[in-house]
Amino acid sequence: MSVSNVISLLGGVALFLFGMTLMGEGLKKVAGNKLELVLYRLSNTTLKGILLGTGVTAVIQSSSATSVMLVGFVNSGMMKLKQAITIICGALIGTSVTGWIICLSNIGGGSGIASLLSTATLSALIAVIGIVFRMFSKKQSHHHIGNIMLGFAVLMFGMQSMSGAVSPLRSSEKFIELLTTFSNPILGIVVGAAFTSILQSASAAIGILQALSMTGAMSFATAYPIILGISIGAAVPVLLSALGAKVSGRRTAYSYLIIDVIGAVLCAVLYYGINAAADLGISGLIMDPVSIAFINTVYRVVVVVILSPALGLIEKLVIALIKEGEDEKIANGELDRLDERFLTHPAVAVDQSRIAVAAMARTSRENVNLALDLFAGFNEKSYAKVDAVEELIDRYEDKIGSYLVKLTGRELSRDMSDEISKYLHTISDLERLGDHSLNIAELAQEKNEKKISFSQDAENELSVLIAALRDIMAISIDAFTNNDMELAFRVEPLEERIDELCDIIKARHIDRVANNECSLNHGFIFNDLLTNIERIADHCSNLAVAMIELGADEFDTHAYISRLKAFRSHNFDSLYDEYAIKYSI
Repeated sequence: MSVSNVISLLGGVALFLFGMTLMGEGLKKVAGNKLELVLYRLSNTTLKGILLGTGVTAVIQSSSATSVMLVGFVNSGMMKLKQAITIICGALIGTSVTGWIICLSNIGGGSGIASLLSTATLSALIAVIGIVFRMFSKKQSHHHIGNIMLGFAVLMFGMQSMSGAVSPLRSSEKFIELLTTFSNPILGIVVGAAFTSILQSASAAIGILQALSMTGAMSFATAYPIILGISIGAAVPVLLSALGAKVSGRRTAYSYLIIDVIGAVLCAVLYYGINAAADLGISGLIMDPVSIAFINTVYRVVVVVILSPALGLIEKLVIALIKEGEDEKIANGELDRLDERFLTHPAVAVDQSRIAVAAMARTSRENVNLALDLFAGFNEKSYAKVDAVEELIDRYEDKIGSYLVKLTGRELSRDMSDEISKYLHTISDLERLGDHSLNIAELAQEKNEKKISFSQDAENELSVLIAALRDIMAISIDAFTNNDMELAFRVEPLEERIDELCDIIKARHIDRVANNECSLNHGFIFNDLLTNIERIADHCSNLAVAMIELGADEFDTHAYISRLKAFRSHNFDSLYDEYAIKYSI
């Protein structure tokens, strides 16, 4: 084999890998951004998990990519380990589809019209159609279809280049002798695993094996152990993806390796044991691309059929092998959902961001309520909790904000972009709720330390105002978390009523101070409390405005509020009257 043949072989491998990646990405985009959501939502039974794993992997052309997704799902708490294991089994079958696609490169043509059926002609034709879609269409979906066609054509040309480069080996005695050594089961499995570990793709390794089979020098005895090794080597990229993951994510990655190793060992023992007892007579069969694809698929189906009844035992085994440390038993709550692996799957990332923002909203509301309770009865334990939760809310803002910014750099649909804009506009308001909760808690602490008590009139007025504040927080956050537009329209009338209450109560309190019914110390704390309550109502209003304005495809808070009050739209007057009666002093 000359130097030019080696260069052609490497070039063919490069084209093959690039074509496979391009085609897989295009298929995934055409399948839609909901593909990953389907994967983790509809895998509640073993059969569903296997079928979904097979289908998704057939689309994205990589069992490793599917399994990396699963590591993220389990790591973030979205999916249970047993669910992931069933999908991994399906992924083992789905990844064999690529081998059958590669078989198309072996189509030959005759002369005349029959030559149009040759691989070279079909690949060229598909490439021309693909570039037309890619270059001259303005639709994004057509671009993805073009990428699929171009990826397929590049893959086919890569296979042809590899086949042409290795064709001199069919008469090479050294090459035939080398292949013979791989018929040793242990050596063949090791070589297959090592080769796949380097390529980081079982589909690519099978494709190259199919190219080598075109020399006519590869027998079943050589191909079979290499195929077993290829399945084991495919676990390497999944294991690498789990570096830095929590124990649940690592268990998912290692379950992929365990399934592959157990499957390879069982099928090796099964075949070589039966063959030793009674010669099956297939060891000397000469392999071609179709027979390689067939053996690869049958092997993977057999592994799944044998292991599917024992998936519970595999789960117990991986849990026993990878134990949970004490420090890992402390959960980070909904922040664990924001896994970096999901950034390549925007639909999942946006969905997880929604859940995390909703959790942040509920946490902020609960912390304000806890701080308000301190004015009724102060205790240090509750004060410390308000302080600790406020720090958690800050972490929410930092983590969610940076995650959403990274997500904006991905290819997003219009709906996903709108969702991200809404979350980016609202997390700062939610964080400010946390700040005000701590301010209120500190005012309650000062009131307790100075043994200050408000007058009965002030207490009565505050009870009405605080009830209105709790109401607006409940309405705005329920509207936000449930995307309820009717509730969102109720927020601004209540916010205006709270502003009026604050103005009335401030004026009355000034009169009480002037009449010596309250001291200046009372006045400072009381006035600061009213200011914080007013600001909290403003931030609740911002949450509702973000929903309404982004729903109307614009974002101008002041313009919306001015328009709402000027035209008294969306039943503003009747809602305001309702709240004025409900919260009167």
